[in-house]
Amino acid sequence: MQILGIKIDNFSENEIFQKVNDFLNGDNFHQIATVNPEFILEARRDEEFSNILNQCDLNVADGMGIKLAFWRKGGKLKSRIAGADLMMEILRIANEKNLGVFLAANKRGLSGWEETASVIRKSYPGIIVSGCNLSKDNIQEKNYELGIMNYEIVFCNFGMGYQEKFLYSLKNAKNAKIRLVMGVGGGFDFIMGKVKRAPLILRQIGLEWLWRLIQQPQRIKRIWNAVIIFPIRVILNF
Repeated sequence: MQILGIKIDNFSENEIFQKVNDFLNGDNFHQIATVNPEFILEARRDEEFSNILNQCDLNVADGMGIKLAFWRKGGKLKSRIAGADLMMEILRIANEKNLGVFLAANKRGLSGWEETASVIRKSYPGIIVSGCNLSKDNIQEKNYELGIMNYEIVFCNFGMGYQEKFLYSLKNAKNAKIRLVMGVGGGFDFIMGKVKRAPLILRQIGLEWLWRLIQQPQRIKRIWNAVIIFPIRVILNF
C-alpha cells in the first residue's frame, strides 16, 4: 500500500522473517527500511530519500501511525515491527548461518561500532562482526569500503535519511558479498543499554513515542510531526 506516496509492504511477522531468511540465502543485494511516520514526512521533502524508500526490497511498518494510516485507507496492517526488533531477528538468523555483520556507526553517536560489536559477539558467537565509525558528513572519503564489502549484512545508524542513502550507495559495488542492508537508527544504543526501550505494554498499545519523549525531551519536534502532523496529513490526504 502507498501511504502519502511511500510504499509499505503489508506482511505478517512470520512473512517478514521468511523474506529476511530468503534474502540471506541468496547472493543479491537487498535493502530493508523500517518506515515510520517521520520517514514518510521527511520523504515528502526529500525526493532522493523518497525514491530510495520506494526502491527498497522490503519496507516494514514501524509505528502506530502507519497502522492508523492503513485504517484510513480501508486496509488492515498485518504487523508492525520496530527497527530494533527486526535487527535482533536478523542477528539471530545471521548467527545460525555464521554470516558476517558490518556496523557502520555514526562517529558522533552514543555508541561506537567496537563496543556494540562486543555486546553482539557475547549473544551471537556465530557472527563475525566488524565495523567503522564514520562521520555522516564525510562518507565520500570511502575509507571504509574495502572492509564493508566482505560482509553479508550491513547495519547503519546515521539516522533517518542519511543511513538509507549511505546504504543505497553500496548497491552496485563490485565484488561485494553484501546481501542485506538496513538502517537501524538508535538500534546500537538499545543494544548497549544507553537508551532504554519502552515497556512492552507501551509498545503494544502504540505509546512508545511517549516513553521516548520522557527519556529524550529534545525529540519533541520529531514526536510532534509523528503524532500530530502525520495523522492530519493522512486524514486530509496531502
